[in-house]
Amino acid sequence: MTTASTLTYVRGDATAPLGKGVKVIAHVCNDLGGWGKGFVLAVSNRWPEPEAAYRRWHRERAGNDFGLGAVQLVQVEKYLWVANLVGQRGIRTGRSSRPPVRYEAIDAALATLGGHARDLRASLHMPRIGCGLAGGRWESVEPLVRARLTERGVPVTVYDHD
Repeated sequence: MTTASTLTYVRGDATAPLGKGVKVIAHVCNDLGGWGKGFVLAVSNRWPEPEAAYRRWHRERAGNDFGLGAVQLVQVEKYLWVANLVGQRGIRTGRSSRPPVRYEAIDAALATLGGHARDLRASLHMPRIGCGLAGGRWESVEPLVRARLTERGVPVTVYDHD
């Protein structure tokens, strides 16, 4: 039996996660291989590896699991990982009224990530994933975070940027 863990909200920078121990920074990516707007810029300003790994993952997608709901873990420091979660179909354009967020893909990715976090004995750190450029609503994402992470014993800190 796993005991539920905490979901904490803080003001700050998710690329500078708080606390001790192994940490994973999670964020949502699109399924087009595009990287260049939103939270990924903050990630790339600190570490080149997550962007390079994501672009390689997309480029070689015919031979791997790249697609909606997939997760890629990239180690950036001894006790720090970045999780690229594919939870966005395309990008927002002026032509489409439907936001690119795909809640079912975020749900699948969080379920996978929860297992990785437990194996690593890591805490998770994230902005309000899927709610920036992807156009999602936190009221729809937060229950997924609770079900797939905190209720499985993975502590999560959500960062609201100053």
